[in-house]
Amino acid sequence: MSLMHLSFYSAFTLSSLGLAFHRTHLISALLCLESMMLSMYIALSLWPIENQTPSLTLTPMLMLTFSACEAGTGLAMLVASTRTHGSDHLHTLNLLQC
Repeated sequence: MSLMHLSFYSAFTLSSLGLAFHRTHLISALLCLESMMLSMYIALSLWPIENQTPSLTLTPMLMLTFSACEAGTGLAMLVASTRTHGSDHLHTLNLLQC
């Protein structure tokens, strides 16, 4: 395993651990999701270069598009929950109440 692969795997793992263990604010969960998407984007961008296959060069752009949509939806949820509940703490959000 090269140093580049190790850095991408560790970035993804640290982001998922941050998402799993630091669930106090919605903004921290969104930042962990964005760092996971960023590490996956960089890994998918370098994968066609390593394998010398030009057919997979569109995949990172498609993933970047979905990542931008995910970020926009997350920020909209952050604004909506802050307006309705007064804070972005995840313990104040109850999924059983609608």
